[in-house]
Amino acid sequence: MATGFSPSAIFSSSSTAATTTTPPKPPQSPPLSKTHLPIPPSKQPLTTLTTAAAIATILTTTPPSLADSSPAYQIYYGTAASAANYGGYGGNSSKKDSAEYVYDVPAGWKERLVSKVEKGTNGTDSEFYNPKKRTEKEYLTFLSGFRQLAPKDTVLNNLALSDVELQDLIASAENLTSEEKKDDNGQIYYVYEIDGVGTHSVISVTCAKNKLYAHFVNAPTPEWNRDKDILRHLHESFKTVGSF
Repeated sequence: MATGFSPSAIFSSSSTAATTTTPPKPPQSPPLSKTHLPIPPSKQPLTTLTTAAAIATILTTTPPSLADSSPAYQIYYGTAASAANYGGYGGNSSKKDSAEYVYDVPAGWKERLVSKVEKGTNGTDSEFYNPKKRTEKEYLTFLSGFRQLAPKDTVLNNLALSDVELQDLIASAENLTSEEKKDDNGQIYYVYEIDGVGTHSVISVTCAKNKLYAHFVNAPTPEWNRDKDILRHLHESFKTVGSF
C-alpha cells in the first residue's frame, strides 16, 4: 500500500532546516582607499601664511660668511723716490710700475702727504692713518746706501736718531722684542715689537736695492687691543718688490 506524502510536510521540513542554518553575513562595502577620501577645503588664516613665509625666507637665506665680514684692504705701491725726485717721475709712469715696496692699507684710511723737507730729513716716504684716530697709523721710511743689515740693536738705534716718536717709544718701553726672519727668497727682515706706555708699535726692517726700508705700524694701546688683527696684517703685508 503506497504511503502518501503531504506537500505541507515537505515545506515545513525545509523551513525548519532553514531556521537552523547560520544566516549569511550581509555584504560589506569595501573601505574607501585614501586616494578617494574627500579632502575638505580649508583656508589658512592670513597671519599663519605670513608667518610661514617669513620662516621660509629665514631658512633659505644664506648666512654671511666670515670672509664677507673681514676688512677690505688696498695695496699701496711705494716708490722710495729721493727728495729731489719727489712728486713723480713724469710722463705716463705709474707708481705700480716703478714701485720698490708694497703694503696693505685698510679701506677708509687716509694718506698723509709727506713734505719734501720731511722726506729729505728722516726719509719718510709714505704714511696712512685712521681718520677716527690719527695716531693709529702706518708709515715707511728709507735710507740709501745700505747693502746689508747691521746688528739688530744698531739698526733700531739708528732709526730712532731721525724719528722723535720712536725715541720716546723706546725710552718708555715696558717691553721690547726683536727677531730675525727670512722670507721664501731668503731675504732677511728684522722685526721689532715695542710695548710702550700707552702706545704699541711693530716695525719691519729690511735691505734691498742698496736701501734700508723700515715699515712702522703704531697705535695707542686701546686701539691696538681693538684692532690687533688688522694692525698685524698691515705689518705682515710689507714686502719689497722682487721678494714676492
